[in-house]
Amino acid sequence: MKKRIGFIGLGIMGRPMSLNLIRAGYDVSVYDINQTAVMSLADAGARGAASPKEVAEHSDVIFTMLPNSEHVRTVITSEQGVLAGANTGSIIIDMSSISPVVSKELAQLVSKSGLHMLDAPVSGGEPKAIDGTLAIMVGGNEMIFESVKEVLQVVGQDVTRVGDNGSGATAKLANQIIVNLNIAAMSEALVFAAKAGIDVEKMYQAIRSGLAGSAVLDAKVPLILDRNFVAGGRIDINLKDMTNVMETAHDIGVPLPLSSQLLEIFHALKIDGKAADDHGGIVQYFEKLAGVEVNRVQ
Repeated sequence: MKKRIGFIGLGIMGRPMSLNLIRAGYDVSVYDINQTAVMSLADAGARGAASPKEVAEHSDVIFTMLPNSEHVRTVITSEQGVLAGANTGSIIIDMSSISPVVSKELAQLVSKSGLHMLDAPVSGGEPKAIDGTLAIMVGGNEMIFESVKEVLQVVGQDVTRVGDNGSGATAKLANQIIVNLNIAAMSEALVFAAKAGIDVEKMYQAIRSGLAGSAVLDAKVPLILDRNFVAGGRIDINLKDMTNVMETAHDIGVPLPLSSQLLEIFHALKIDGKAADDHGGIVQYFEKLAGVEVNRVQ
């Protein structure tokens, strides 16, 4: 029999992931503070729940996809939380991007309650959440991982156990360093080219197959040229991730000079009213400095 699935957090990422689980034939219970999101999933075949506790009561595997560490802690440990309703042996899979320290703490707490926990953050943004091809980096017990791998492969294409609890969260932070610094470097280059007066779209076509080419380049340049900053990965969420990066780096004694500068860029963008923009909107910081806008040639 297929495992009963619970999904808590039906935002940009959680909603399409839940839909993929429903389409794969799983019995899915869902919860979000946004009841409109819950009703939308219920219309698609999910069981709407009134609390995380109710989700847990009807699930063998409970996914959480939430904005930050405190949201995850509350959903798991509160009076109406997952631990209050979950059956012994149930598995919590936290797919949020949170601090590795908090992830380890929660895993220990969950274990004491007779449950299991994996940290399994994702990379790929909304497009890959929609088509079920996310990269998933997992931390936790290997046997528990193997027992839910089939479920994870419904929402992800590359599903890799990195190590014990906290390892997935750490891998996600490393991922965020690479992705966001890549966007920042790309943004500098685009603004440089625009200010020089060359056709940025043609420059992109010229370099994309060379060493400068990347998934980030192909995903973000067309959107920037269209001035489309609708969020697949919000600036404020990435600001949170980079804050976790710097706190973790300081704890373990790793200087990250480029990441620290990027964190300040994110803060500047937030103050400038860009918090809800996609992180491709980093380009707007450099545009403001240079007094130029990256556009298609009309």
